Amino acid sequence: MTEGLNMQIETITTHPYEGQNPGTSGLRKKVKIFQQPAYLENFVQSIFDSLENFTGKSLVLGGDGRYFNRLALQTIIKIAAANGFGELIVGQGGLLSTPAASHVIRKYKAFGGLILSASHNPGGPDEDFGIKYNVSNGGPASETYTDAFYQRSLVIDSYKYARIDDIDLDCIGSQQIEGLKITVIDSVADYAELMQSIFDFNLLKQSISSGYISLLFDAMSAITGPYAKRILVDMLGASPESVINGLPLEDFGGHHPDPNLAHAHELAVRMFSDNAPTLGAASDGDGDRNMITGSQIFVTPSDSLAIMAANAHLIPAYAKGLSGVARSMPTSQALDRVAAYYNIPCYETPTGWKFFGNLLDAGKITLCGEESFGTGSDHVREKDGLWAVLFWLNLVAVRRQSIADIVHEHWQKFGRDIYCRHDYEAIETPIANGIVEHLRSQLPTLAKQSFGDYVVKFADEFSYEDSVDGSVSRNQGIRVGFENGSRIVFRLSGTGTVGATLRIYLERFEADSALHDQEAQVVLNDLIILAEQLCEVKKRTGRAGPNIIT
Repeated sequence: MTEGLNMQIETITTHPYEGQNPGTSGLRKKVKIFQQPAYLENFVQSIFDSLENFTGKSLVLGGDGRYFNRLALQTIIKIAAANGFGELIVGQGGLLSTPAASHVIRKYKAFGGLILSASHNPGGPDEDFGIKYNVSNGGPASETYTDAFYQRSLVIDSYKYARIDDIDLDCIGSQQIEGLKITVIDSVADYAELMQSIFDFNLLKQSISSGYISLLFDAMSAITGPYAKRILVDMLGASPESVINGLPLEDFGGHHPDPNLAHAHELAVRMFSDNAPTLGAASDGDGDRNMITGSQIFVTPSDSLAIMAANAHLIPAYAKGLSGVARSMPTSQALDRVAAYYNIPCYETPTGWKFFGNLLDAGKITLCGEESFGTGSDHVREKDGLWAVLFWLNLVAVRRQSIADIVHEHWQKFGRDIYCRHDYEAIETPIANGIVEHLRSQLPTLAKQSFGDYVVKFADEFSYEDSVDGSVSRNQGIRVGFENGSRIVFRLSGTGTVGATLRIYLERFEADSALHDQEAQVVLNDLIILAEQLCEVKKRTGRAGPNIIT
């Protein structure tokens, strides 16, 4: 430990910036916006000004390694030092995946943490950056916190700053600067230890070494590369070639670190080739999302969540069963069918991982997930990409079946919720808001209307009351449900940095196993046409179709 360094604290005058309003996953803007004088400093100070009783306590810091990560961390360290934290726990190289940061906060009983990431958004000088605050349970700050951060940012007039040298982020160890301890930790070790406590690593090592399981993991030149190499290669014995795009790059190699078939193209080509491995997977920019594929099959996130819930008892950490499960409202109802079969509670929440936090803390649920490629459990308070990959590897090793067989057997037992999502990205905000208002205006009269084979059972705007603390979240998406169990959901996403993204979710249940292998876009075509009839997104934007279909 290096000791004896001094710290001079200054209070620097500033002025508010407009728009520092955190969305569902923190504040995300273009890098050039964050690089404006005192923009980052204002937001970080607004967070600290809104918190209480943290003097002398620990704060975890790390990010996904995107452009501006290291420079921003040095600034945040100086502001945190000036505001009176007693210890800063920083990932080596400034790197911590979002689930690893959640675990570190929990393991070391930190007051909270700042995670620097724009998740699955592109990185680079002209791309996106983000910052979010996680509370002491390791989960994202609730709306009560983020609203307070925003309100403070509107009136902030100064920030505190410690005149200290930059920290060597690459050297593991501790140093003391007056009353502040700064500790740089191995970014992977604590997380790897946690994964070893959840899954049967001995079985996985045997299954991989024997050749029964082969795998391909695409880290997308993002944060999970070092985690995948340490766990999959060093600990479980997979070949080094099993991890592709494993070096975190500031611009993610020019790629879009969003784990879907379009952006993880190299992986998709391999998994649908004649020599596909047993399991293919990818994770995103900050390591909290996952895509699961088998040879010749893509597992939708909604199906993945349901199958994991149905088989959780086969995983060592969940052998005693699940206390309950939860899904975001737009996620398909496949999880509900599993919960009903096993007679366990199933909660429907708004989109945003923070809504699962209270349920997890209260012990009401063990497993949860979203259709947007996120699944997790009570081991941390974030969704967790590599955890989901290990879950599926463990499942294949125990059941001794291919991923395709596991999926089809699940459909035969529970039926298939045929599902897709259409994303219309970067819509001009006034047009996007106009679409939502147009939908809202139809809600009072939609019930009982018939559209071919579809009779509207209900039409509403989703509102959620937290069963733990009683808080209410309104305007969380527009739902149109039909008598046959089908659904259309419309929601504006808060994770982009330009304009607004309209997400349209389409779902139809099919019980007949003879019809389970139909192409989703074909089965859902009537609902796709009806969705346009209701929202007029093509008409109002002039677009021919969605940017992305998943």
